[in-house]
Amino acid sequence: MLDDFLIRAALAGLGVALAAAPLGCFVVWRRMAYFGEATAHAAILGVALALALGLPILPAVLVTALLMAGAVSALSGRGYAMDTVLGVLAHSALAIGLVAVALLADVRLDLMAFLFGDILAVNKADLAVIWGGALAVLGLMTWRWSALLTATLNPDLARASGIDPRREELAMTLALAAVVAVAIKVVGVLLIAALLVIPAAAARPLSRTPEAMVIGAALIGMGAVLGGLWAALLLDTPTGPSIVCTAALLFAATTLAGALRGRI
Repeated sequence: MLDDFLIRAALAGLGVALAAAPLGCFVVWRRMAYFGEATAHAAILGVALALALGLPILPAVLVTALLMAGAVSALSGRGYAMDTVLGVLAHSALAIGLVAVALLADVRLDLMAFLFGDILAVNKADLAVIWGGALAVLGLMTWRWSALLTATLNPDLARASGIDPRREELAMTLALAAVVAVAIKVVGVLLIAALLVIPAAAARPLSRTPEAMVIGAALIGMGAVLGGLWAALLLDTPTGPSIVCTAALLFAATTLAGALRGRI
């Protein structure tokens, strides 16, 4: 019989994996992996601001992630290369957040839990937030699926069809910020981007359609969560990194399978 905390951890991880699957596919298709990392790094700054101002952490993280996304969009259109903007903002936000947390003398904070996650400490309230956010993201992705896909594959065709690519990018940014906000408890700031990108990248060699890739990414993400939890329990290793390591192994396996299928 599994302990209650393990069941809650598994449910939390499955919720995050389901939310991250469709969004991770768009991140891979748009080649925006570093964008997800920059948004995730901004979360630690949101945590610091929430503690300093006495605000709830989840809304503060969500707002900070959205502000980061807005800053990236604004600066990328002013002559800076996207990778340069992302590099400057991602590392600056993380460093400022860490310094701000260190300056909060009256606040005791388990910084490692925010950096690498503490999925085993998830409670029922956290589960409600995670699954509420996951269902909201899935609903948004389902609603905007056709428009998002068209804007991602061919922006010119999207404009000709009356679809505003900037609006669809904003919708994806909102979903990304929501995933970062709910996933920080599970895998932490430093590993959120990995959970977004690796399952989607692992599903790509075995998928023939976008819908199949999303379903494959969801299954791989859920498998990584359950396998990582089992490995952490068996080997007494950190849970968040164990989940990401399992996802990396699945990526290696699907890449090899895709290469073998191509030769056959």
